[in-house]
Amino acid sequence: MAEYRRESDRLILRDWRGDFDWEEFFLVTNTPEVMRWLGGCFDEAGCLKQRERVEACRLRNGFCFWALERKEDGALLGFCGLKRADALGSTVTGQMEIGWRLREDAWGRGYAKEAANAALAAAFGEFGAKEVVALTVADNTASWGLMLKLGMRRREELDYPDERYDHPWRDTVVYSIDRTTWERRDG
Repeated sequence: MAEYRRESDRLILRDWRGDFDWEEFFLVTNTPEVMRWLGGCFDEAGCLKQRERVEACRLRNGFCFWALERKEDGALLGFCGLKRADALGSTVTGQMEIGWRLREDAWGRGYAKEAANAALAAAFGEFGAKEVVALTVADNTASWGLMLKLGMRRREELDYPDERYDHPWRDTVVYSIDRTTWERRDG
């Protein structure tokens, strides 16, 4: 399988480059503030499990949550990409899902929107998606705010409880965008 790489103006979404990328990713994103709405910080076993899930997704689907690199200096800002929704009890299992996680010092600079736009372009262009979903919790206003900026719409009928978590991470809210809406939006 060829290495995946997609560029935007300031960013590169790319395949992971082994241990160094993963060590840096967890160093800069496995923090209390970044993980606030993602179930809390991972222990070593949790980090390994996440790495294995992302790498298995890449092998299975040809896409994953890619490493997100800033062009200017090569800094690893986090990840952004695509996967097949797979949480137990999910109402969107099997649908293409977009997700992102950026280090705190990268927040508020438009990187998440730029990366997500690149990932959506890949979803609808390269990977043939008809619709893409995004998941968060109601209190994560920054995440669902970005979903709205991307042209996604709230899908209350698809919300579900994720039994792996307790409050405030349990109640999952769903947003989505279809290909037609994506093609008509302003960016």
